[in-house]
Amino acid sequence: MTPTDFASFITSLPQADIPMAGVTAYLLAAPQGQAVFFKLPAGASVPPHSHGAQWGIVVQGEILLTIGGVERVYRKGDDYYIGEGVVHSGVIKTDSLVIDVFADPGRYRAKA
Repeated sequence: MTPTDFASFITSLPQADIPMAGVTAYLLAAPQGQAVFFKLPAGASVPPHSHGAQWGIVVQGEILLTIGGVERVYRKGDDYYIGEGVVHSGVIKTDSLVIDVFADPGRYRAKA
């Protein structure tokens, strides 16, 4: 694994269909939920939204998350939890690698 990407067995997973320019995401799906390995460019932003429960960890980089109205910067090794229905948004401060696990097994679809 290089400092700017995930291991090749992860990058060989199906890509998730993410409606954000410059974002690459690899999808690992199970009946109970999904794990998504995100490669996020600096400057990308995620508008306020909500969905089922989500847990994530920053593998590399720096992201600014607002979770339930509380703003915090997360860096390598920091993890976060977003409860079901909690409004959240984000700004990617530096090129980042993030792993998110969603309780919703249909959160993302694989690209065709």
